[in-house]
Amino acid sequence: MEQRKSAVEDMERLNIYNNKRILVTGHTGFKGSWLTLWLLELGAEVTGYALPPSTKPDLFGTLNLSKRINHITGDIRDFTKLKKSIKRHKPDAVIHMAAQPLVRRSYLEPKYTYEVNVLGTVNVLDAVRQTNTVRAVINVTSDKCYENKEQVAGYKETDPMGGYDPYSSSKGCAELVTAAYIKSFFNPDKYKSHGVAVASVRAGNVVGGGDWSKDRLIPDCIRALTKNKPIVIRNPYAIRPWQYVLEPLYGYLLLGSHLLKEETKYIGAWNFGPNKSNIVPVETVVKKIINVWGKGNYRIIPDKKLHEATLLNLDIAKSKALLKWQPRMNIADTLENTINWYKAFYSGSINMLPETLGQIRGYYGK
Repeated sequence: MEQRKSAVEDMERLNIYNNKRILVTGHTGFKGSWLTLWLLELGAEVTGYALPPSTKPDLFGTLNLSKRINHITGDIRDFTKLKKSIKRHKPDAVIHMAAQPLVRRSYLEPKYTYEVNVLGTVNVLDAVRQTNTVRAVINVTSDKCYENKEQVAGYKETDPMGGYDPYSSSKGCAELVTAAYIKSFFNPDKYKSHGVAVASVRAGNVVGGGDWSKDRLIPDCIRALTKNKPIVIRNPYAIRPWQYVLEPLYGYLLLGSHLLKEETKYIGAWNFGPNKSNIVPVETVVKKIINVWGKGNYRIIPDKKLHEATLLNLDIAKSKALLKWQPRMNIADTLENTINWYKAFYSGSINMLPETLGQIRGYYGK
């Protein structure tokens, strides 16, 4: 009964997206594709603005989403094209997910990383400032935006921004940009004059089916397992907050529903992390993945050339208390859903659109 009640509440909370125009930047990426499909399921008219998918295969193409949305191929650094796209499609809300999302790549391409993650955020917020249809903006950053002191306690939304590597630093910078735009142009105290509610969201290590990025644990495991090769892990004792992709996405959608209702107390920064039981070492995750897959092995090859955080955790008390959001999936369910998606994909006999949609519907009980 409680589970059914929760499912009904979920659908009621997200009904606001029906017939709303939503622009998603970075919609061709892993998280962007899941979010786009969920928005379509909610009845939204989705416009996507992003570069082509960066991997082969890719979730966006697998789900054939380009046929169901206003699909725009564009660089987030191209302010003129981005602004024209927003003016043309007149979105009610913008969810900004376009990013250079990889720590290790940021060491190789630091300038590009800052251009995309920092100036890209400036472009989105300034385009919104110069147009007049957008009522809500959600800027998706990262748990790595915080100044990481390797502390056991989770970081709160009010903790200082930081970042050791270019990626983490760029996400901290994007948060500072967002905070400055809120204070300068989208101040909640002057909401009646500008009518735009802006928030930023920070999630943990998001996993799920359809991610084939380089230098991410789950995709690296899948590549090794499908080729019958050992999984190589660099830092087996690094502790990460693992969470299934639908967990933070539900948080984003829930937060957006309040922003669209002009509830200004929801303006600002929000953490969406997993339960403590999901904060486990890399080696533990690899062992569980091998167990779900049914076979495989791994080897540890340390890489001390590049700095990687050992411990990272988010305090999600604010989201629990004010949004009534909370993570639902334990580490076993998180990895089982993820690995089963890949097993279905590599079986070659399953249509991944209903398979993926089934996971979304199962998550909120539709």
